Amino acid sequence: MNLNAAKSKTAVIALGGNAITLPGQEDTIANQFANTRSSLDGIVELARDGYHLVVSHGNGPQVGNCLLRVELARGKAPILPLGVLVADTEGGMGYMIEQSLQNRLKLEGINRPVVTIITQMLVDEHDPAVKNPTKYIGQFYTEDEAKIFTETRDWQMKPDGNRGWRRVVPSPIPITAIEAETIKKLVDSGTIVIAGGGGGIPVYIDQRGLLEGMDAVIDKDLGSAVLAKEIGAGILSILTSVDNVAVNYGKPDQKILEQVTLAELKRYYAEGHFPPGSMGPKIHAAIKFLEDGGEMVTITSFQNARRAVVGEAGTRIVPD
Repeated sequence: MNLNAAKSKTAVIALGGNAITLPGQEDTIANQFANTRSSLDGIVELARDGYHLVVSHGNGPQVGNCLLRVELARGKAPILPLGVLVADTEGGMGYMIEQSLQNRLKLEGINRPVVTIITQMLVDEHDPAVKNPTKYIGQFYTEDEAKIFTETRDWQMKPDGNRGWRRVVPSPIPITAIEAETIKKLVDSGTIVIAGGGGGIPVYIDQRGLLEGMDAVIDKDLGSAVLAKEIGAGILSILTSVDNVAVNYGKPDQKILEQVTLAELKRYYAEGHFPPGSMGPKIHAAIKFLEDGGEMVTITSFQNARRAVVGEAGTRIVPD
């Protein structure tokens, strides 16, 4: 297989965090496994078609649960920093996806190894986002509690709508995945790799030239775009809860997007069609990936993963 063909048959599949934890559902491990298994149909179909695959995933609900456990154990067990909690979820969720995928491939008669790589993502410690934290994490608190935690725990707190106050942390731009070379070797060999969970563990290079963790989070889709570029993937597939991207969403003149060019998408993005709290980060990641040389981005539901890649469903974004 030549390099261009290999690139076109290599994809990073970005699962949303809600693939494993569904809104309104009791967040038991049994439910998480069941949700994981039901989200793998498209990935299995792509594996059967011979695609080389990396599976990334969100971890917002799961990190929120980890933070709650830390708070409940305060004074009884050591406090765990956010970077370690991201690593914990990469391992735990990676295990669920890995085992579920291994079992499904075996039942389908597809002989493909699966492995999880705990992934560190390099960021710039001087990224402007570090001094302007905006990413909400953890529980809701009263204004009085927020003032106390700001003083006693050195947290930065902001109101989150009318629901209360929450901790905010930086969300710096990912630069490179520390383990990218190893991930690429595994993917090129035919191994399905689960990597970049939660966007990866944020790390920076200290004054000694060594890696150091940071209390921050990385956007999952942006991290997936960086990882896709680094392993030479031609396709970034972002799986979410909707079948297609739309402009004028929820309005009488709503328009479903099927295939659009990068230039068209950038125009819609500049016009404000994709809010930061919903589709915006996915569109941002799509633009970055295509500007960095990617061949195609698909955005669709879990069920349509393969159909979007082959042009039968979902939203497909291609270079100009």
